[in-house]
Amino acid sequence: MQNSNSWRMELIRTATNRGRFYPAEAGEIRRMINRWNAILDGVEDYPVSAKPKAIVAPHAGYVYSGFTANAAHRLLGNTDAREILVVGPSHHVYFRGMSIGPFSGYETPFGILDGSKELYDFLQSGFTFTFEKRAHAVEHSTETQFPFIRYYNPDASIVELIYGDTDYRSLVPVLESVLQRPGTAVVISTDLSHYYDQQTANRLDAHCLEAVRHGDLMVMNRCEACGKTGLTAIIAAAILLNLHPRLIDYRTSGDITGDYSAVVGYMSAILTP
Repeated sequence: MQNSNSWRMELIRTATNRGRFYPAEAGEIRRMINRWNAILDGVEDYPVSAKPKAIVAPHAGYVYSGFTANAAHRLLGNTDAREILVVGPSHHVYFRGMSIGPFSGYETPFGILDGSKELYDFLQSGFTFTFEKRAHAVEHSTETQFPFIRYYNPDASIVELIYGDTDYRSLVPVLESVLQRPGTAVVISTDLSHYYDQQTANRLDAHCLEAVRHGDLMVMNRCEACGKTGLTAIIAAAILLNLHPRLIDYRTSGDITGDYSAVVGYMSAILTP
């Protein structure tokens, strides 16, 4: 484990999942986004002018969850966010606590997404983090968000925060403090239930949807999500700051592939002042 007390000006976060979870080429991602947005333009209740302070987006391969993630990121693009905290769970490396990336930039097919030294310093001054280098090197929950941010918020800079084995309550004050910073937004990355049949997945995911829709931490206890810590923390922070949640999209991998025997659930949501 390495301490992240110093800003590493030349440390670039490599896009290790490029060509795996999302296309390697910018043109292909741009074509996907254009196709998804054409569909969204025909959705009557899509809040096209919303300006969220935080979004929730899934992190599976773009062919499965890209539409759902894009629906939230497009709205984040309406904002003047100069700094964005990207929060996701560690899938590949076990550790305790929260790890913050001291990166000066993040690779994406659209070019380098700048790292925010200002947000990094702000977080380091108020909270205790580690730097789990191996976790940042391979984690897809956060990395899948970077191309969307670079596309929709090209002038923003970011900080990547990956959490391991930690209680959601340790993340709440981090999110609360960031959300109160002018010009700063939060992206929470999570998928929902994994590998149930469609009917079971819809029933389990309904708890997550209800918890987000109504800001209900008790219902969240019945939610199954790989990023449940982050999802619960953003709901708790939203309650404290009187942010208003709105569900944007829900579907499963079965809705894309037609195979409903073992699906993964995807949700996107926004939280607005």
